[in-house]
Amino acid sequence: MSYPIVILGSGRGTNAEALLKSESKKKLGAAKIAAVISDQEDAGILALGQKYMVPAIYIDPGKKGARLNDKAEQAYIERIQSFSPKLIVLAGFMRILKRPFIEAFEGRIINLHPSLLPSFPGMGGIQQAFEHGVKVTGCTVHWVTPDLDAGPIIDQKEIRIEDSDTLEILTKKVHIAEHALLPDVVTRLSKGEIKPLAA
Repeated sequence: MSYPIVILGSGRGTNAEALLKSESKKKLGAAKIAAVISDQEDAGILALGQKYMVPAIYIDPGKKGARLNDKAEQAYIERIQSFSPKLIVLAGFMRILKRPFIEAFEGRIINLHPSLLPSFPGMGGIQQAFEHGVKVTGCTVHWVTPDLDAGPIIDQKEIRIEDSDTLEILTKKVHIAEHALLPDVVTRLSKGEIKPLAA
């Protein structure tokens, strides 16, 4: 049974590529990436469309700032709905989604966050952990709800912070963990091994 997903991202798209690579190797369960969408016209994630033969779409966010304006949000909702996704994956999408968007896809949006939530929510999760001096950090995949980075946790991957780690080394370690965790969670969701978010 097909399990179409749409990926939203704002940057280089390394986590989107981890999903696309997994799919190309038939390692993403029933999941099929229907499109990648970005709020940045020159985002690296859009170049992945041509590389992996999936639609790569820029949608104008409407204004600078953390949130999409109402018109842009509606454009996102309509474009995403055209792909009839079972799942929307936020992979480095640097916008806070408002309630109408979340309600339009309720129980179908997941986010990848670079810390072990509930520790270090918001921007700069890796740097926050590094500067705090914690010995263990990692990454989290969670359901998206109207409260920022506070939706139910689906799974996490831990990494140790060694005394010799620089912020750059730690960032690379977290990214490696993300590239393993996100495809694993999407695969399990597509196979029905993870319960959907209760409405």
